[in-house]
Amino acid sequence: MSSRFKRHALVRLTTAGWEQAIAGVAPELHSVVQDWRQHDWPAVVRRRDADASEDELCLGIALPPDASGNKLRVALRVAQVHVREMRAPLTLHEVMTQAPSQWRAALEKLQHEALVQALDMRVYGSLALQALTGMNYLRPDSDIDLLFSPLDEPQLVAGIQLLARTAHTLPLDGEVQFPDGAVAWKEWQQVTAAAGTGRVLLKRTQDVALLLAADVVAAFSQGASLATAQAMPELPVCPL
Repeated sequence: MSSRFKRHALVRLTTAGWEQAIAGVAPELHSVVQDWRQHDWPAVVRRRDADASEDELCLGIALPPDASGNKLRVALRVAQVHVREMRAPLTLHEVMTQAPSQWRAALEKLQHEALVQALDMRVYGSLALQALTGMNYLRPDSDIDLLFSPLDEPQLVAGIQLLARTAHTLPLDGEVQFPDGAVAWKEWQQVTAAAGTGRVLLKRTQDVALLLAADVVAAFSQGASLATAQAMPELPVCPL
């Protein structure tokens, strides 16, 4: 699969793409996918299924949580040729109006500081889905899932420091996007606080791998893939 289709990217499909997606899910899910298609909402790139072919794209959609907090997630697979449009996750600016009022001042401060430092921070998960669909995904215990994509090690350090400061006022969660995969930013902070000698779980497009933090950072300067690293067993797929 092309490296441009990174996890959390937003994808809109052609008519043929939606038909293929609907045909690939259980009959009881047809109406769910059809409704998503009629609204022309994007699906989200997820980790590849082990049996997916090179020209297939693994996507997912998720409905708002029910009264018990359960969120129906639907895994989709379509041929890459059926992608009509692809873009990065939503910006902080794009989700601001859907954020609860008690979050907005701190989110605006985060947005400003990220802009000043030229840090690319995007939003996925419940807040992003609420902004995209207008439906109620957020619950009182919801987190804000951020995808931070640093360009180099200095940006990585600055961004983690910004996230750590902001986490005192906002329920932040999410990942750091490295050249070859993503790591939970809280996990990264904990490991690097211990002199960076530990290992982190790198979520790659096709699998996950437990790697030394130093090796993950080295990819910035090396420009080399870590694809030959020892991969862990496939984890259960979480579409979004």
